[in-house]
Amino acid sequence: MFYVPCVMWYEKITFLFKNKELRKKFIFVIFLFVVFRIAANIPIPGIGLENLRKFFAQNQVFGLLNIFSGGALSNFSIVLLGVGPYITATIILQLLTMIFPALEKMYKEEGEAGRHKFNQYGRLLTIPLAAFEGYGMLTLFQRQGIITGITPVIMLSSIITIVAGAMFLMWIGEIITEQGIGNGISLLIFAGIVAGLPTNIFQTFVTWDPSKIPSYILFFLLSVIIIAGVVLITEARRNIPVSYAKRVRGSKMYGGVSTYLPLNVNPAGVIPIIFALSILLFPGMIAGFFGGVPGMVGNIANQVSTFFNNVWVHGVLYFILVIVFTYFYTAVTFDPKTIAENLQKMGGFIPGVRPGESTTRYLAHILNRVLFTGAMSLGLIAVLPSIVAGLTGVTGFTFLIGGTSLLIIVSVVLDTMRQINAQLQMREYDTF
Repeated sequence: MFYVPCVMWYEKITFLFKNKELRKKFIFVIFLFVVFRIAANIPIPGIGLENLRKFFAQNQVFGLLNIFSGGALSNFSIVLLGVGPYITATIILQLLTMIFPALEKMYKEEGEAGRHKFNQYGRLLTIPLAAFEGYGMLTLFQRQGIITGITPVIMLSSIITIVAGAMFLMWIGEIITEQGIGNGISLLIFAGIVAGLPTNIFQTFVTWDPSKIPSYILFFLLSVIIIAGVVLITEARRNIPVSYAKRVRGSKMYGGVSTYLPLNVNPAGVIPIIFALSILLFPGMIAGFFGGVPGMVGNIANQVSTFFNNVWVHGVLYFILVIVFTYFYTAVTFDPKTIAENLQKMGGFIPGVRPGESTTRYLAHILNRVLFTGAMSLGLIAVLPSIVAGLTGVTGFTFLIGGTSLLIIVSVVLDTMRQINAQLQMREYDTF
């Protein structure tokens, strides 16, 4: 029955606030969220904001980036880049593990010490990336005429402020992770996304049009269906049966059990959408640099900018790139050969499949079949905001029904619920 899980979660939430240690952790995380929101509304000195807000309201891609930062980008605040540089640094290092065996060994084989060193490299790489991205943003907005009067001193101080803000958010994210309530970086992105919800609700009531009631009803019905579908895709798994042979060591017997190897339908998570957005954003940014140049270069840049701003071109390229990067990132992070070797070392095997090369081919075959469903679903989720907005004419809440934002919200909520549940179970065992 539905009321049974509700009662169970009510009891768990009650225990969460009754337990002194968990209550302190939860309040501390809320306090860090408040600090983040305060920082997101502190503008960098010397920068005009009115033209920036108009630009983000009109530009689809930058408007989406602004949603992820919780409005910090349109405010040109001290944390305008959010945790983007740190995420980019981590992704770059993960891709470099394919090129440098020493880096791969550090990340996969050296245990906790290796991962700590790997994370330290990510922190160091965040600094130059934040400086480069900050300089690129300032230069782009200056050449577009959005920001004027930037002297070398203001440019240098702004870049230093931007780098400091990115490192500050990275530090806050790691502190939240240490509390064991959830992944800090993901929770900061989640907080940035939902921060715009009250404003969207207020604007909807201010611009309320009774003639659009059927459109609103259709929008929210589609929202419920789409959110349920995203949860299903996020949680869906293909379980591969695995058995372990019996082994005798001394006077004890090990193995002889059966379990499952779970393959996620969407093993790449939200990373392909982030990659696809970065690729689509890059040509427009480059064209923006040269848009004001007279002559053939300026004309080509303007044509490129117009081409990538076309809704149909953007949607089709977005869909294709998401599918391509889903396969690419899964190939980087999931190696069937390594899984087959680890199973063989532990005495495990898939019933009806020989260990070794046959297991590798079987896992690759299953992965490709599952991944096709996951990639197509992820591509559809990425372009759903534009589709639903076109069908209903409701644009204020499109971040709730598709794309990166919805995937992040669903993933973060489910992951945080698991971690809180683990914390509660650990303390319930202590009472026995």
